Amino acid sequence: MNPLEKVYCRFVQFAFRAAMPLLPYRRPVSFRSVNELPPMLKRHKYLSVLLVTDRQLRNTGVTAPLENLLRTSGIKCTVYDGTRANPTVDNVEEARRLYIENNCRCLIAFGGGSSMDCAKAVGARIAYPHKTLDQLKGLLRVLKKIPPLVAIPTTAGTGSEVTVTAVITDTDKKHKYTMNNFTMIPSYAVLDPEVTYSLPPALTATTGMDALTHAVEAYIGGSTTRETRNLSQRAVKLVFENIEIACKDGSDYKARRNMLRAAHMAGIAFSKSYVGYIHAIAHSLGGQYNTPHGFANAVLMPMVLETYGKAVYEKLHWLGIAAGAASPEDTHEEGAKKFIEAIRELNRRLNIPEKLACIRIEDIPSMAAHAAAEANPLYPVPVLMNARELETLYYNIIDWSTCDDQQGN
Repeated sequence: MNPLEKVYCRFVQFAFRAAMPLLPYRRPVSFRSVNELPPMLKRHKYLSVLLVTDRQLRNTGVTAPLENLLRTSGIKCTVYDGTRANPTVDNVEEARRLYIENNCRCLIAFGGGSSMDCAKAVGARIAYPHKTLDQLKGLLRVLKKIPPLVAIPTTAGTGSEVTVTAVITDTDKKHKYTMNNFTMIPSYAVLDPEVTYSLPPALTATTGMDALTHAVEAYIGGSTTRETRNLSQRAVKLVFENIEIACKDGSDYKARRNMLRAAHMAGIAFSKSYVGYIHAIAHSLGGQYNTPHGFANAVLMPMVLETYGKAVYEKLHWLGIAAGAASPEDTHEEGAKKFIEAIRELNRRLNIPEKLACIRIEDIPSMAAHAAAEANPLYPVPVLMNARELETLYYNIIDWSTCDDQQGN
């Protein structure tokens, strides 16, 4: 990146950091159980709701207790269960039509980050009925209040129940774009460990590593505060202490609760301090190949952290101490490298590979351009990179053994 571009990026990041205390960030009202929802909904006269979820989750029966609870409480519950793993513009429009046709007054997102992203985007379209999602993408484009949104995470990873962000896939352009608006922070969040019991080990692992990525990127960026540093350190500690337990025994209440807490804290941290190139690259992979977001983050994290080099040694050292992977007696470089290796080891134990199969070489320039456009100038990354420099990171994670036709290129 040339010097003028760097100056521009750092200026924008400085301006947002200076404005942070003035921004209207808020935390949702939290509940510990879905059983607490009907009294709240009836109190506010939200007597017709749209439940946004995905078909696979609904088929497991996880949403049934809530659906029955709402209906026996006199609350009409319309269900949209077409949400894809990476929600699309079509998903949002289908759910929006159901919301309008059934005179709904409240949105309930039940599931992982995809269901929450879909519901947030539905809310944005309800607030702006004459604008497309393409017109609403980006930063602070949704200023009108969206309908009340209840977020019930069934994964401990995205932290979407506290974030300003929704990520939507444009299947025609094969690109993910983000929407960042304070109005899209859910009004209510239900952190109920019991609804996460059915999450299989592989998804428990990758969504948990998503939470870890949020905490790490929020901590190492240039827009941290005392609050977000503290939240990130606590989240890192909780992930390292609980993710393997949650994978081995999905019904371990304490481990599931602690993973939800970690995701929640990391979500608050990155909402205020932002993320970085790990997320930008992961979003481009999701848009191009539908690569699951948490999985992509987990694979990318060690490699991108190494690429940052000495710019992140001190901060990674402190995170290494929080994770139990480093000690205060280590040099910053030693502590940072121990932490990166601890992430790699954790990935191995969770059966997450070091490389991705298979990135097509011809797709790399456009994906790198999308990642650069997302990250620059907003994300306060430790080391700035342009699209050409980001291309190298894609090459570094290709599993060449699965790409015979690309060998030697």
